[in-house]
Amino acid sequence: MIKVAELLARKGDPLQLELLTGEVGLQREVKSPEASSPGLVLAGYTARFVGTDRIHILGETEISYLGALDPAARRKSIETFLSYELPCVIVTKGQEAPDDLVQLARDRGIPVIRTRLKTAEFYRRLKPVLDDAFAPRTTVHGSLADVFGVGLLFRGRSGIGKSECVLDLVERGHRLVADDVVHVTRRGNDVLIGRGHEISRHYMEIRGVGLIDINALFGIRSVRQQKRIEVVVQLEDWDNTREYDRTGLDQQQTELLDISLPLVTVPLNPGKNLTVICEVVAMNHLLRYSGVDSANAFNERLIRRMREKGELQRYLEEDYE
Repeated sequence: MIKVAELLARKGDPLQLELLTGEVGLQREVKSPEASSPGLVLAGYTARFVGTDRIHILGETEISYLGALDPAARRKSIETFLSYELPCVIVTKGQEAPDDLVQLARDRGIPVIRTRLKTAEFYRRLKPVLDDAFAPRTTVHGSLADVFGVGLLFRGRSGIGKSECVLDLVERGHRLVADDVVHVTRRGNDVLIGRGHEISRHYMEIRGVGLIDINALFGIRSVRQQKRIEVVVQLEDWDNTREYDRTGLDQQQTELLDISLPLVTVPLNPGKNLTVICEVVAMNHLLRYSGVDSANAFNERLIRRMREKGELQRYLEEDYE
């Protein structure tokens, strides 16, 4: 959900928006990520009109149609259109909006906005704005780093060493995206984008040292504004009673915003080189993405060797010469 005032404030210049009705109705809410034209409503057919929650766009066709009507018919058409609780109406291509449209919309508290962009171009620019405003989002406690181009989201209990691990990765040439608080947004059906809080972005808390500015210490190449989350690395204390995966055949998964992500659980004990392990996790993900699965390849090789030895053994047992 986004208010008309927020749309004007955030994207008024890129979308070349100009208010025609003053400050009325700016607190109206756009409740749908879709934008459409009124269609046959202007001709009086309202049975299929369900777009009261979305932005309505009047292009050259709609404006020329209204201009072709006589004054009484034009006013009646506009009254029918504005009888619905519309969030706002946008006139494209810098066209002059009919006086009746501006007057009646102002009386009903519906903002009328004009853009100099052509209709198709305006639709193209507006869609990502609305998709971002209505995208599902959440906040997770963890650290996000770009390792060899792979977005690794580190999770674990407070104080287990997530920040220290990412700091070591940055020192080795990788990039920090967010520490402690990661804002996650879902794009499309299967893409999760993580970014840091706008105030604490690229700052990191190291216990015993305090807050450090990664950008100032390591340079602009050590940070990035956002990154797709591709693998979740769960850091855990070593548990002698637990059996950990040693082959990689049983790949774990976790869900975030209803999207399934690979999960790698790394148990921590003294002397473990966590940074190198995380680099291997990233490179292994790249290998799998390119079609190479080391665990399955080794398993198939082992099974093939066992089958060959079994056939040789049967041949020797049946050879009586």
